[in-house]
Amino acid sequence: MGVISNKISREQLKPGDHIYSWRRAYIYAHHGIYVGEGKVIHFTRGAGGEIGTGTILDHLIFSSSPSHPSGNPCPECGDKPRLAGVICSCIDCFLAGGDLYLFEYGVLPAFFLAKVQGGTCTLASSDSPENVFQQAGFLLENGIGGYHLFKNNSEDLAIYCKTG
Repeated sequence: MGVISNKISREQLKPGDHIYSWRRAYIYAHHGIYVGEGKVIHFTRGAGGEIGTGTILDHLIFSSSPSHPSGNPCPECGDKPRLAGVICSCIDCFLAGGDLYLFEYGVLPAFFLAKVQGGTCTLASSDSPENVFQQAGFLLENGIGGYHLFKNNSEDLAIYCKTG
């Protein structure tokens, strides 16, 4: 991975990877755990609305568009991407038209400080893929509480799955 970008291709994905996709011209990123076979477990407010102001502006400005127009659900996921909470969806619905990036674990302190954008790597080491799947599966079945932009979001879910 580079200091400027963690962009990867789908062919580089491995089950247990913490992935993300930038939304709204790099204002924020949506994070998830790749579980294989084109599926991602992630945490959402529903219909791609991972960020919000609590006003009508959410719908007009901040909500990312679902990858499938209203009334035309994803042939693979159905209406799951419109649900709120911890969900498992196809990678296309997760990306919502954005590019794919890999979150890095166990980076050196100098590399961490040199990164251009925050929220793309951590000094913490990752658990084994088996532990990551166990955590992600538990949260998929039991949830992680209510979505909150700063205290309980998709990045928190992914980091928890990777580090326990």
